[in-house]
Amino acid sequence: MSGDALSPSELLHRNDLHAKKSWGQCFLGDEAVLERIAAACELSSGDAVVELGAGLGHLTRALAATGASVTAVERDRDMIAVLEKTLRLPNVRIVAGNAAKIDFQDAAQSERPVVAGNLPYQLTSPILFELLDQRANVSRAVFLVQKEVAERLASPPGTRSCGVLSVLLASCADVELLFGVPRHLFTPSPRVDSAVVRIRFHSGEQAPVIADRDVFTRLVRAAFSQRRKMLRGALKTDAGLFEQVPMEEAFRVSGVDPTARAEALSLAEFIALSNALSQRGPLRDDSADGG
Repeated sequence: MSGDALSPSELLHRNDLHAKKSWGQCFLGDEAVLERIAAACELSSGDAVVELGAGLGHLTRALAATGASVTAVERDRDMIAVLEKTLRLPNVRIVAGNAAKIDFQDAAQSERPVVAGNLPYQLTSPILFELLDQRANVSRAVFLVQKEVAERLASPPGTRSCGVLSVLLASCADVELLFGVPRHLFTPSPRVDSAVVRIRFHSGEQAPVIADRDVFTRLVRAAFSQRRKMLRGALKTDAGLFEQVPMEEAFRVSGVDPTARAEALSLAEFIALSNALSQRGPLRDDSADGG
């Protein structure tokens, strides 16, 4: 039997391996779901896609079947050995690396690749922040993540379930929750269900005008650092935000209510407050002096 006909449990057994719980390894082998994930990537022959956390190669094969050039990134040496033995396809290249630290465009050896993957739960946030940092070099992303995380990512600013990543992504991309994936389809079965999200980055004319992206990011992080507090109190966690523009003046100029909580602010209000803070030049980076 060829490697692509084996289920995750069979592949693990044949290679005398076990899923590493400390790494959050849960393998999806359902062909119908894998094909839906690959279809959501909207790939064509000649496109480039970077798969984060290739694992045993099940999603890799579905991505390769589209005709795209697939760069399969995996950090587990045991998994890499399985991939090299069972995944011998002309349009697949296996790369050893940490999915949360890799340069997507450099890995793909192509401009603005698609990024996809079944993300380990504990690496989801680091990978998404890395995706945001590299957004200019990525066309879109399709990720399988914990269902609760998917719902939060797709929640627009101004709703109770939104958070830091919701707002940061909304400022530069459209996020869609596509479909759920029940836990019993994974090996081993996790304690929660999963869901697939697609992130489409805005083109230049679609993107809202943010005067200083670093200020905007710091503002959003500070606002949600103590999400039960009013903005006036929560924003004090980053005093450097108000070195150039006093807090009350920033609220007055932006028209944002200082007694509101972060989850109540629309994207436009976050941008208005950020731009008010940016109007008098660059702010101090507190991280440089231990702040």
